[in-house]
Amino acid sequence: MRGGMDVDGAMDFLRAYWACVAAQDAEGLASYFWPDAEIFWHCTNERFTVQSFIQANCTYPGRWRGEVERVARDGELLVAAVRVWSDEASFHVCAFLRLEAGRIRRIDEYWGDDGEPPAWRRALRLGSPIRPEA
Repeated sequence: MRGGMDVDGAMDFLRAYWACVAAQDAEGLASYFWPDAEIFWHCTNERFTVQSFIQANCTYPGRWRGEVERVARDGELLVAAVRVWSDEASFHVCAFLRLEAGRIRRIDEYWGDDGEPPAWRRALRLGSPIRPEA
């Protein structure tokens, strides 16, 4: 995507990007980045080059699926909430992607494990499921 991008264009860009992430498509992923882009996984205090990010993503065990749930755009900054899951695990990630001329210059990601609320909150019956199947 070159130049300005509306919210629909941002959603298309992010769906295609996350499809490459979930498919562990190294060649496809590389096409989204500037060669000197940086990727930050803040929850585990890791900083990656494009090549090390692609290696980490594409060698992660399991078969993965992903779904972009929400997108916001502010100029060249895209913000996405994405569910990523396999048969063994499920996560949500909040990703901030800084674009430059339609390619990724920087990503800041915050990953969280999906799961049950902690026992103390369940005991107090404070919340209710967001999704009926949960």
